[in-house]
Formats: sequence, C-alpha cells, structure tokens
Amino acid sequence: MQEGDGRMTPAMTPEALERGKTWLQDGKLRPTRQRLTLAALLIGDGENRHVTAESLHDAALASGDKVSLATVYNTLRAFCDAGLMQEVTVDGSRSYFDTRMDEHPHFFMEDAGRLTDAPKAGIEIKTLPEVPEGYEVSKVDVVIRLRRVD
Repeated sequence: MQEGDGRMTPAMTPEALERGKTWLQDGKLRPTRQRLTLAALLIGDGENRHVTAESLHDAALASGDKVSLATVYNTLRAFCDAGLMQEVTVDGSRSYFDTRMDEHPHFFMEDAGRLTDAPKAGIEIKTLPEVPEGYEVSKVDVVIRLRRVD
C-alpha cells in the first residue's frame, strides 16, 4: 500500500499481521482488530509508506475490514503519538503519514498529490532563526514541492 505510486496491497498474510502486532507492541499500543488491520496494511511487507488517511481507509475497505474514516484518523494519530510514524503536512489542509521515522526530506509532486522520500545529499541547513524564549527546535521538516514541466 504505497501512496507514493498509488498502489495499495491489502494482503493480510499471517506475516503481515504478526509484523503489525509487533509494531503495535513496540509503540505500547493495544492490538485491537482495527489497529492490527491498519498496522498490517502500513508495515506488513516491511516497506515504508506515505499515506493519507483516505488512502489507508480505502485499503482497509479493500481488505474487507469495515472501518470508518474517523477511526482511521484517530488510529493514525495514536500511531504518531506512540512514535511509530510521523505526520508530514504539505499544506494547511493536507497531511501524509510516514512510517519512516528518521529525519529525512520529502518531494511533494503537486500534480499527482504524491509524497515520496527525497535524498538527504545536497541538503544543508546551516542556521535557523532565533526561537522565542522558552522554546526549542524539536524538528525541521523539509518538503520540496515539485511541479511538472511540459
């Protein structure tokens, strides 16, 4: 189930379910049926994913699991809060959820609405603005927007 190329593989193999169960345990989350289904869809084949709540919801439905979109949103938030994945916001109204947890940049293909990993090579952030008193920088997100040229 890769948002990056539009394909989603809703295979619920025993291996995918076991990998999902272990992932949930790593995040200290109770493996409810819906969490287990979504975890298996996200990391069941061992590949990293960039998904939207809507694309994960579609994959869950395709797998035969009756799960509401609200439950998918809430579950993705729980996965983020547990440190299992991170949210990448590409604009004020569109978020992607990334199972790759190291700090890394992204390409956002505007025409396709697709988010993919970008190589770290060549990106160098030398300075940041001074932050307000009482705050510290927790993370810097780099999203490089791409527009197709004709």
